[in-house]
Amino acid sequence: MHLLIKNGRIIDPANQRDEVTDIFIVDEAIVAIGKAPEGFKATQEIDATNQLVIPGLIDISVNIKKPGDKNKGSIASESKAAAAGGITTICIPPDTIPVIDSPAVAEMIHRTANDIGQVRMLPVAALTAALAGEHLAEMALLRDRGGCIGVSNGNNPLHSILVMRRAMEYAASCRMQVYLRANEVSLSKNGCAHEGVISTRLGLTGIPEAAETVAVARELMLVEQTGVSAHFLHISSHHAVTMINRAQQDGLPVSMSVTPHHLHLTEMDIGYFNSQCHVLPPLRTQRDRDVLRNAVKDGSISCISSDHRPLPADAKLAPFGDSSPGISGLETLLPLTLRLVDEDVLSLHDAISRLSHGPAQILGLNDCGQLQVGYRADICILDAEQHWSINPESFISSGKNSPFSDWEVKGKVTHTILAGQCVYQATE
Repeated sequence: MHLLIKNGRIIDPANQRDEVTDIFIVDEAIVAIGKAPEGFKATQEIDATNQLVIPGLIDISVNIKKPGDKNKGSIASESKAAAAGGITTICIPPDTIPVIDSPAVAEMIHRTANDIGQVRMLPVAALTAALAGEHLAEMALLRDRGGCIGVSNGNNPLHSILVMRRAMEYAASCRMQVYLRANEVSLSKNGCAHEGVISTRLGLTGIPEAAETVAVARELMLVEQTGVSAHFLHISSHHAVTMINRAQQDGLPVSMSVTPHHLHLTEMDIGYFNSQCHVLPPLRTQRDRDVLRNAVKDGSISCISSDHRPLPADAKLAPFGDSSPGISGLETLLPLTLRLVDEDVLSLHDAISRLSHGPAQILGLNDCGQLQVGYRADICILDAEQHWSINPESFISSGKNSPFSDWEVKGKVTHTILAGQCVYQATE
């Protein structure tokens, strides 16, 4: 396979590249940029005139509850949705059914994803067996035989600090990164909205900011003690950002990510019980949103992730507190991030970096996240000036749950290249 992508504006933040030129691909890798290598004859060409050519996007958290369940987002449907969103690599948290606590489950995910061939899937192993929080999972085995990228307990909080400490020590010895969802369940239990004026006015059970900050403080102390590399997923409060940023400055091996909905929405968007805005962690105050935006801008937060959760239609039809939390976000990850460029929050280079090079560095992926000779040819091509209106009913994902319905955005993916193969091409 010899693929030529010609006349595109190549933007590669990792290498400070921004130029109109050509990319030459042989089989799975980029072999040249600018000038064709000797003897190269294209078997396929893509004319990217007036389009952006950027590294394939990397989504660090995509929830697929039952890999084979068509009602809750199967590997097949969500792989196609990822490709349509320009995403070439996704990480699968361990709280699938069955749990990713054995190499067999991880191998099944790899095998199925490879057979479908739409996206590269990297499973995250369970921190504890069955995510029960009692016995440590076989992390080394899950890494070596299951190909797991790191470890996490998903949305299941560990009640025992001692178990968390032992788990971090084991993960450190295996050189595996721990992915943490900061939540002190004794403070957040039964809550569904940020604890504040809005939740009080609507009569909703609140989740205090302390549910996140207490957990962050605890985990940071354990990271310092054990030396494990840790990533905090989906940070939502300004105090948590400040604490993790301070730990970064002190030299701790920690990083954090944020979702597009926490960068665009606040508790005010709940309105009159809009269940599409029911997410965990909850949408917080405008001050929190503004601090999150500043942290993404200055690089303290180097990754934007969808926290994609495809849900059946009836999951959002119950009263707000009884509805299922989550947003279907694969197909809106890129345009919502580009919207931050139009709002003067991020430069175009920084926006692309937070979706590619940033997450690649967090995950320790040395073969993607940038456009460079010898790297995997994982590439997204988009028309950055195309305006369109978000219509969840048209999502390829099985989940149509999104609070961004009818939002006007800019930036439409035209092609997605995975390891040198075109896996998505827009029909319009």
